[in-house]
Amino acid sequence: MLITRVKLKNWRNFRDVDVKLGPRAYLIGANASGKSNFLDLFRFLRTIAQSEGGGLQKALKDRGGLTKLRSLHARKDPEVRLEIELSDSATAATPTWRYALAFKSEGKGQQRVLITEESVDHGDEEILRRPRPEDLSDPARLTQTHLEQINNNADFRDLGDYFAATTYLHLVPQLLKHSDEISGRIIESDPFGQGLLQRIAKTQPRSRKARLDRIQKALEIAVPQFSGLEFEQDPVTGSPHLKANFKHWRVHGSWQREDQFSDGTLRLIGLLWALQEGDGLLLLEEPELSLNDAITERIPLIIDRVLRQRKSSRQVLISTHSDKLIGEIGDPQAVLLLQPSGNGSTIRTPNDSEAEAMAHGLNAAEVLLPQTRPEQIDQMALFPA
Repeated sequence: MLITRVKLKNWRNFRDVDVKLGPRAYLIGANASGKSNFLDLFRFLRTIAQSEGGGLQKALKDRGGLTKLRSLHARKDPEVRLEIELSDSATAATPTWRYALAFKSEGKGQQRVLITEESVDHGDEEILRRPRPEDLSDPARLTQTHLEQINNNADFRDLGDYFAATTYLHLVPQLLKHSDEISGRIIESDPFGQGLLQRIAKTQPRSRKARLDRIQKALEIAVPQFSGLEFEQDPVTGSPHLKANFKHWRVHGSWQREDQFSDGTLRLIGLLWALQEGDGLLLLEEPELSLNDAITERIPLIIDRVLRQRKSSRQVLISTHSDKLIGEIGDPQAVLLLQPSGNGSTIRTPNDSEAEAMAHGLNAAEVLLPQTRPEQIDQMALFPA
């Protein structure tokens, strides 16, 4: 299943957005244009759909409440609205599922955030419409979605399961290198890859070996002198570790643990593992960090190749600033350009003239990246004498 269309009203940077998505979407834009905020939409839905420890109120609380979530451009209409269309394939003429959720403060009393709309359609069939009469007679019911309630989502539980399976990764290598010293609480859903080794340890040995073998083959190409990757558990502490062999003047090379890996190697391992872990939506935040240009420009190919080997149709959304990565994107319509404006950020795919320029030999980075940079920068103000 794929998310094929997203409509937003008053969501963070976005006053009004209607954008189509394919199997791959690469988000580009200037700093503070809303790339992370757009990805956060899917994390928000994931939290709502989680049957344990989730729900609408938890998703709002995690983000500092409605006032931190609602667009600053929402003046006369304070309602936040999300509408998501999902299809079984990118070429489907009509969506398989459509889910809409809107909410706002009740504006009196407890100032609760109440649902003003929740609807589900399966093809042409109407599954859910809220508020219902019983909701209006008991407004406390409108503090929870039916998506999060097992007793109420039986007819569209597949939709909730899909949202709940979303994975977000913005791996911070230092959390892995110093995991023994930190040994603290792992943030819920582990967005920074702190629990990567624990997840690898919990994977069935046969699946774990198959995944690590695929990662090893990729690293043998990407990392000089790399020749082996294995999982082990410390015989004394039981802590999980990765160890890799690097060739040098010694006949059998040298084995190193993850705390000796480069940041780029760890980020690449995290990316390759995430691609093989699950089939839900995968959100990647700036995967090019710590990687050299030669590897960065192969990220689109790596993603497609790994998922093809798994025979997976997993959808991947990536935010990036890298011209090397963007320059290797084969489908111009997979690039989403975020641009701030006086009425909130907009999202668009390449227009006709930009698509024509790319058809005549320019790549996406050459055509679209200049649109993400300020037109005029006062260099003297930035670097005074």
